[in-house]
Formats: sequence, C-alpha cells, structure tokens
Amino acid sequence: MDNPQLTQEVSRLHADICSALADPNRILLIYALAEQPRSVNELSDELGISQPATSRNLKMLRERGLVISQRQGTTLTYRLTDMRLVEALNLLRSVLRDHLTYNANLIENSSEARLVLDESEAIKDN
Repeated sequence: MDNPQLTQEVSRLHADICSALADPNRILLIYALAEQPRSVNELSDELGISQPATSRNLKMLRERGLVISQRQGTTLTYRLTDMRLVEALNLLRSVLRDHLTYNANLIENSSEARLVLDESEAIKDN
C-alpha cells in the first residue's frame, strides 16, 4: 500500500480483531453465539464463566464490532455481527491441528530414530 495512513489503519483494525480473538473464553463466546443469540447470564451458565468475566469479554467483542447487543426489556441479548468469524476460527483450528500433527510426527520419528541408533550401538557393544 502506498498510503501510510491507510496501511496504519488496516494494521490497527487487524490488531483489534486479533486481540479480541486472543482469549479462549472470547472464542467460546463466539462459538456459543453462532448457535443462537444469548444473554450474559445464559452464556455465563452455559460456558461456566463468571458473569463479570462474561460481561467483560462481551464488552471487548462489542467494542471490536464482532458482536452486537439488543435490549429486550431488562435483558441484553448478544449476537454475532458476522458468521464468517466462525469460519475463520474453524480455519485457524485446522491450521493449528495440522501444526500439532506435524510436530507430533517429528517427535515420533525422532524417538524411532533414537531407538534404532540405540539398538545399533548396543549391537556394536556386544
């Protein structure tokens, strides 16, 4: 991008969204809200997160534009602003799963190579 102000704005928006997704509880909230809109108390009960923590996390998600709230009488109901968030999270989970599988295979192959090396050294010693 040739426009430094635009580059800075895009970077800030990217950082805002990423920081909102950096907490596991906020990710759980997003998945729960993808199923249906819910109140703070419903989310808190369902996810086992304290009501104050649920409210704080929803506030951050709301400030970042990822959820919106709607008043129904005395209750605020929250919902996702864009269901593509769940698609993005699922894609990230897939990348993470592949990365973990790759690392597990490296460890397994390393352990197998070490066993072969140990066996060959034991044969030499005899």
